[in-house]
Amino acid sequence: MSPARGAAGPGAPGEGFRIRRRGGLSVFEADLLAEIPSLRHAFSTRRGGSGGGCFSGLNFSFHQGDEAENVRANWAALSRAFGIAPERFLTVRQVHGNRVWVIDDAESMPVSGGGDAGEDAPRRDAIVTNRPGIAIGVKTADCVPVLIADPVRRVIAAVHAGWQGTSRRIVEQVCAALEARFSCRREDLRAAIGPAIGPCCYEVDDRVREAMAGLPGLERIFSPRETPGHWRLDLALANRLQLRNAGVPASRVAAANLCTACRPDLFFSHRGSGGKTGRHFNFLLMDGAPGAG
Repeated sequence: MSPARGAAGPGAPGEGFRIRRRGGLSVFEADLLAEIPSLRHAFSTRRGGSGGGCFSGLNFSFHQGDEAENVRANWAALSRAFGIAPERFLTVRQVHGNRVWVIDDAESMPVSGGGDAGEDAPRRDAIVTNRPGIAIGVKTADCVPVLIADPVRRVIAAVHAGWQGTSRRIVEQVCAALEARFSCRREDLRAAIGPAIGPCCYEVDDRVREAMAGLPGLERIFSPRETPGHWRLDLALANRLQLRNAGVPASRVAAANLCTACRPDLFFSHRGSGGKTGRHFNFLLMDGAPGAG
């Protein structure tokens, strides 16, 4: 594997990330999550799906304009590839905030699985659960997907971090929820940051920089552009620094370091496509007992 780089780009994935073939699909996996017994996870790519045109490949969204039969076929392919029943895939209605949906023993078992977040689905940007057998995930097409697992307490989290969620410290909110609700120790957490738009392709204005003024490492996540008031933003690094600020050891955080806009052969990119494109699904599932599955 190539060593991790400081910024996302078109080259090889960061250290500890590798692409794998799963039942005809190409997905990225992080070694530090793959090492956890009974945990299954993936950051999807667009390779191996049924869509066409701007949705060509493995699109998991019913709401961007793709044919519903293609999206259903993609969910079925993911189900077969990982041996997970379709109704066990669970996501949320993402709203670019920092609210967390916690599913524990007190929460009734969600009924809206199958990958489609309907009108009744919670409006959240992160899911945390200690319930085995639920494949929790978030959809992305430039935003940062973060998958977190505690192998000691056997708790998992899936996070969608756009610039607004990042400015509101969503990964820190998730770490706080893991500690408060499940007594997780932050030094036990493992986090994988998936492919997202990189600073090479992500230009923002002063409004975004001002919204992130209180974040750790501000001088590292923004670099000035030639145009006054415009900046390149390293959104993945911003979340990596937040994880460190929340107490997750640097050695327990891995980053894909791949830019979704630079690699249209691998990824959907909202910005790179002009706004009309598919969505990836990034998920993890803890089986019922260590060593199962």
